[in-house]
Amino acid sequence: MCQDIGALHHLLFVDDEPALRGLMAERLSERGFEVVEADSGEKAIQMLEQFAFDVVITDLRMPGIDGTRVIETALERYPGIVGIVITGYGTMKDAVDAIKRGASDFIAKPFQFDDLMHVLQKAIEQGRLKSENAYLRSQLEERYQVGGILGRSRPMRALFQLLDTVAPSSSTILISGETGTGKEVVARAIHHGSPRRAHRFVALNCSAIPETLLEAELFGHVRGAFTGAVGTRQGRIEQAHKGTLFLDEVGTMSTALQSKLLRALQEREFERVGDNHTIKVDVRFIAATNSDLAKMVAEGAFREDLYYRLNVIPIQLPPLRDRRDDIPLLVTHFLEKFAPGTAMHVLQGAMRALMAYPWPGNVRQLENAVERAVALSAGRSEIDIADLPPEIQATPQAVATPFVEFPDEGLDLPAYLSSIERDLIRRSLERTGGNRNKAAELLRIKRTTLVEKLKRLVDEQ
Repeated sequence: MCQDIGALHHLLFVDDEPALRGLMAERLSERGFEVVEADSGEKAIQMLEQFAFDVVITDLRMPGIDGTRVIETALERYPGIVGIVITGYGTMKDAVDAIKRGASDFIAKPFQFDDLMHVLQKAIEQGRLKSENAYLRSQLEERYQVGGILGRSRPMRALFQLLDTVAPSSSTILISGETGTGKEVVARAIHHGSPRRAHRFVALNCSAIPETLLEAELFGHVRGAFTGAVGTRQGRIEQAHKGTLFLDEVGTMSTALQSKLLRALQEREFERVGDNHTIKVDVRFIAATNSDLAKMVAEGAFREDLYYRLNVIPIQLPPLRDRRDDIPLLVTHFLEKFAPGTAMHVLQGAMRALMAYPWPGNVRQLENAVERAVALSAGRSEIDIADLPPEIQATPQAVATPFVEFPDEGLDLPAYLSSIERDLIRRSLERTGGNRNKAAELLRIKRTTLVEKLKRLVDEQ
């Protein structure tokens, strides 16, 4: 039975004692677990940022970040994870405290492997039954969002810091990023963090309005200015007086309209279509594009002077594939949106699939995928891989990789890869009692390939 529970489980084993860590990792691997080792709490947290483990087993007392912090971080990020702490003599009170903070169970040193398997099996079974609604909501703590933008990854922390810096000013901002990265959400966050927050935030998608109407939409018009102009109308610039005007997909503007926008940016004045009366405004301009405006300038498709007027403060939004560790947080947010007040959660296997997918449509595509999964769950409290869109189901499963300390002087990649290969070959032979045929099957290579590798490794020693 223990073999069954480990068959599909990815396990992170954290301990600063190499001998115990290595032995337990090897024995757990034999029981069907996919095991990754970490020799410190710091490394464990870095691994948890990148991969949705099913189980984390951690020593309680370690230098630096301790096991309690590792468990808290794991549960905060992945409500469905099973956490077990290893406690030594005299730390029973700490073990009880870890249980209160969310750990499933603990095991005291010294212990036998069978004791660990018993605790592990019980914790996994309990984990399947417990409700996770409280943990889901705990992920939405305010420190992980700024103006409706969610994220705790390094790129998002850098973005939040930049937004805090630029929001109080009135400087023009150019937001660049792929479709679906949340450019308008960022623009709104800047507005609400600025002294202009009491005035209007006006948005205009330049690509959604026909070129013949865009000028009037932007600058307004007077009665009789063109066919259908039955009255005087304010444009978006005038509506945003003392507030913020957000121009999305600004790269789609015609060069003629670009010239008029340039004057409004430079002089903070304009005329309505069909009028010669100049209107002065106090507006902060924020533009956004998913095009390479610098390339368009080089090709003559966008005015160079307007580009520099817009690009006073550039903000580049990271695509979702570059901040995969934000996916669990975003998924939780969308579950709360589409299944409010429920204990619905995503199983770790489905979470791994979500984190492995490249997300060409970014956050917007992820939101749609979660909405679809909720609709297909038919009242179930768990979302599994089968509930996800076909393209996500077809994504090759991610594999947890060991954390590698990257030294300042660089890394000898061939030597490092060779050491990993040597270790895997040694372990495959040990597991099969030296049977090269079976070892080759475990490694999914031909027997002749294994023999060649063995000969080469011997020659290298």
